[in-house]
Amino acid sequence: MGLELNIIFTLMKRSYIYLVLYFTLLVIHSCKPDAVDFIMTVKGPIAPSEMGTTLVHEHLLVDFIGADSTGYHRWDKDEVVEIVTPYLTEIQNLKVNTLIECTPAYVGRDPLLLQKLSEKTGLHLITNTGYYGAGNNRFLPQAFYEMSAKELAALWIEEYENGIEGSGVRPGFIKIAVNDNDTLSKEHVKIITAAALTHMQTGLVIASHTGPDKPAFEQIKVLQSYGIDPSTFIWVHAQRGTLEGNFRAARAGTWISLDNVNLQRESGSNFSMEWYADRIVALKEENLLHRVLISHDAGWYSPGEESGGNFRGFTAIFTNLIPILEEHGLSLEELNQLLVINPREAFTIRVPA
Repeated sequence: MGLELNIIFTLMKRSYIYLVLYFTLLVIHSCKPDAVDFIMTVKGPIAPSEMGTTLVHEHLLVDFIGADSTGYHRWDKDEVVEIVTPYLTEIQNLKVNTLIECTPAYVGRDPLLLQKLSEKTGLHLITNTGYYGAGNNRFLPQAFYEMSAKELAALWIEEYENGIEGSGVRPGFIKIAVNDNDTLSKEHVKIITAAALTHMQTGLVIASHTGPDKPAFEQIKVLQSYGIDPSTFIWVHAQRGTLEGNFRAARAGTWISLDNVNLQRESGSNFSMEWYADRIVALKEENLLHRVLISHDAGWYSPGEESGGNFRGFTAIFTNLIPILEEHGLSLEELNQLLVINPREAFTIRVPA
């Protein structure tokens, strides 16, 4: 009996040593800043697998008054939380786990507001760095014109590394916007160049409010001049581009973001539910479904309007578009590709090997 106990104790001791060694190595590995790829939310990093069903382009607050007048003084955070929370709860009931908030700096971005909403609801929220050049540069601060692309990138990299405006909240992607003219203006070339430099330092994906084909491919050309793969670029509002342009960009690796899915569009018109379904099916038939993102581009609380104005919710994809896609033959696996896998792949921050 004594011999048997000695053997048991010896085995237990060895198992304990192995167990301690295993967990020590595990802790060391997990503490390395470059140990794993991740998603950056307003509450900190999470594993990509935690994203779940994701809405990739939505807004909770937008202030269109202009860069020279906007600021946190324009809204009351507690009032916004009260008004916005029911819309977030509504999509949580539809099994949405993550919402990517695309309001950029000087258009109403508020990292602490998003943090409060995330803490209240449990929904993962992701904010951004970058500048919005569309709208005739109305939303660019005056300091922008005095900065080089390198200096601009340094500002955005600082937000990523140390948090936005002292909030401690770090951006999870770069959001920019350019004009939809045939040729990018010098200001917008500077914006996409700064985005390229920021991506190279941080690994953040670049989501650019773009629209037509020409400015999309001009931006891709800038990125490629820095050796950046088009898979790091999201062509926002790609529904305004041609089908052939969508095909070409997607084949190169670009993310094709079909935004503004909206119940208010009349059936049979451009950008109706049927229109979006047809575009998605066309991309699927070209074996490009793995490069497609979809969103409502909806919301939002509008400062200066009574009770924040008319808020458009985030449910039309689930209540209306998905049934049409199912009628067109999309399987549950393909819907999962659109709403879970593709957003996860697009927004994962990949640490260099």
